[in-house]
Amino acid sequence: MALFYLVRHGEPDYDAVARLGFYGFGLNFAPLSEAGIRQAKQTAADPRLLEAELIVSSPYTRALQTAAILADALHKEIVVEPELHEWINDKTNTLSSDEEAARLFREFKENKGVYPDGEEKCWETVASLQARVRRVADKYATYNKVIFVAHGMVCKVLARAERMSYAEIIPCQYESGQEVPFF
Repeated sequence: MALFYLVRHGEPDYDAVARLGFYGFGLNFAPLSEAGIRQAKQTAADPRLLEAELIVSSPYTRALQTAAILADALHKEIVVEPELHEWINDKTNTLSSDEEAARLFREFKENKGVYPDGEEKCWETVASLQARVRRVADKYATYNKVIFVAHGMVCKVLARAERMSYAEIIPCQYESGQEVPFF
């Protein structure tokens, strides 16, 4: 059984990508804000993280930048896992407003992450989210201690973390194939 230190990324600066006209999937290119950088540096000072064998990161910029700050301070290797990304609210990548994103998230929650009978939605189901996150976690279940830098929904899959602050650490015991109820 592995001990995962789940670290939510630091606070992102979405204004940096909004000025470029990026929206929807383009928001995933947002770097950390100055506060996010400070948060990541503060998290890197946590002595528990020194015990980790490596850092596994989401491919999204806010997580990668957080992981890089941790790696620099802790002298750890970063492994990027493409499937460790955040929940997909719009598989069509056509979102055009914050209101639409909020509506899709409400719809996901109201339906407990399951498409209504006979309907296909543009958001990722909870089963799909859980399956891909578990595929990544299972790859590292034989390690003793691993830092995972990811997103709130990913951390919820692994540790039932309801709400995480930016750059917060949640320790999580994990065994290959482990299932955690989402709702």
